[in-house]
Amino acid sequence: MANIYGVLGCPVHHSLSPVMHNDAFRELGIAGHYYAFHVEKEHLRDAIKGLKALGIAGVNVTIPHKTAVIPLLDEIDNMARQIGAVNTIVNENGRLIGYNTDGPGFVRALCEETKTDIKGKRVLLVGAGGAARGIYFALASAQASRIDVCNRTKSNAEQLIEQSAVSIASAAYSLQEAEERLAEYEIVINTTSVGLYPNVDATPLSLENLRVNTIVSDIIYNPLETKWLREAKEKGAVVQNGVGMFVYQGALAFEKWTGIFPNVERMRRIVIQQLGGKEC
Repeated sequence: MANIYGVLGCPVHHSLSPVMHNDAFRELGIAGHYYAFHVEKEHLRDAIKGLKALGIAGVNVTIPHKTAVIPLLDEIDNMARQIGAVNTIVNENGRLIGYNTDGPGFVRALCEETKTDIKGKRVLLVGAGGAARGIYFALASAQASRIDVCNRTKSNAEQLIEQSAVSIASAAYSLQEAEERLAEYEIVINTTSVGLYPNVDATPLSLENLRVNTIVSDIIYNPLETKWLREAKEKGAVVQNGVGMFVYQGALAFEKWTGIFPNVERMRRIVIQQLGGKEC
């Protein structure tokens, strides 16, 4: 019987992980099938128990479960523990082990796609959820000079910084405070779901004070070009959508499950085709 994999999230109907991973299984001749599992917050504990009961080989974890899932697992990889978020689970002989491939996937995509070196850069993260935690850790590991965090609820940004296992210059801001200071940053990253399909007219942060040539990244990949990225491009920014992070974090998860690193360019082409065939 083929191994079963999937993604746990809420909402999850929009996810392109199934088409991307199932193609990789077919290309590599691996007996595996990947599904999207919609799991409400109150049912997460039961869903994790179900992974064991059904012998699910591995899953991705997405919004809003990346931090809540941690105490439900048998073991947490050191990086994921330091980050405080899990986006990949491997079932090893009935033991569920949590990993985080979000941060490494994001940094690899950012450096490749924008031709930039993160070392010494001043970064603003918009959002303080599970994805932000992974990206914060990875940016600090890549030697950004400072990483500030803004969030609709400022205390959540403060908590992310306080709980981080890495030492780096950081400050927490409200969205309004961050908007006023926007010209201070060389890289601005939206880690929230604001602007995700179908709410495509929403934007996470005003870009009125954005400097020309700032790198503006949005981890959303559906739509390929969010309203926020369009506004950034109009102001002379270098923009990056979430396809690269999505592909690389998926490829790294695939490697955790199978021991094989898949064809990331093929993954990218499939995702872009599914979203209309044209990047921003």
